[in-house]
Amino acid sequence: MKTLTPIHITDNYLINPTNPITVNIIGCGGTGSQMLTNLARMQQAMLALNHPGFMVYAYDDDTVSEANLGRQLFAEAELGLSKSVVLVNRINRFFGTNWKAVTRRYDADYVESQSNEGKANLFISCVDNAVSRFEIAAMLQEFSSYNTYERNRPLYWMDLGNSKDTGQVILSTIGKHKQPESKKYAPVGNLPFVTETFKDLLATADATDDTPSCSLAEALTKQDLFINSALATMGSSLLWQLFREGILFNCGFFMNLKDFRTTPIKITSPVIKNLNGEQQSQAA
Repeated sequence: MKTLTPIHITDNYLINPTNPITVNIIGCGGTGSQMLTNLARMQQAMLALNHPGFMVYAYDDDTVSEANLGRQLFAEAELGLSKSVVLVNRINRFFGTNWKAVTRRYDADYVESQSNEGKANLFISCVDNAVSRFEIAAMLQEFSSYNTYERNRPLYWMDLGNSKDTGQVILSTIGKHKQPESKKYAPVGNLPFVTETFKDLLATADATDDTPSCSLAEALTKQDLFINSALATMGSSLLWQLFREGILFNCGFFMNLKDFRTTPIKITSPVIKNLNGEQQSQAA
């Protein structure tokens, strides 16, 4: 029996939207600052291809410190200023966008206070601890039953995380997306959250050292100079495939910058048990 290759077909609203795709980027530090810039570049390309592009909301309650200079996209003149405001103002001036900065932490309290304003079609999290990921996952799980015809209906979540010189990117669907029938592939409508796929690993992970670094030299002992930009570039490439090609064979990747090695995470069909209790795969 021939086994069909599992794939995911992009939700049609991302390909043919009636309005700019709304994006919530959570965290504007090492990876988040790079992702914001990459989204702006992607926006320029999409506009040239007659796509309405993005409307981005950047969330971060932190300010620029001396340890951020060099590894993150901030200058000395921006010390003490809000990270999200600095980045969004810079991008708006350079690319002519009208993106918004939010100087608050994106959490359940914020979402509850904002009613509909905290929703978006695409969520990109660049946070540094497991607790934040579980909190985001819980909120997005509630969003999965959102109105199908709502403009800001949550569709995808991309999570980017890293340690000193390794990292990973996981793309998930928020809810199950209807997929077309195919005799060549096995379309999968549900891509699990990072908190589902690596639940046990995240639950037992050591808490990140949140002690602020006093200098760039000290910060570089915790994270390599280029791990964030490398991760953001490849994560952006995965997003570009989602929008431009409309079909994915991989839902993420693992990166080891020290060994210059990247391993893709293949999309797999969900596993169910048949009547005999044996495991079998079934396309969603």
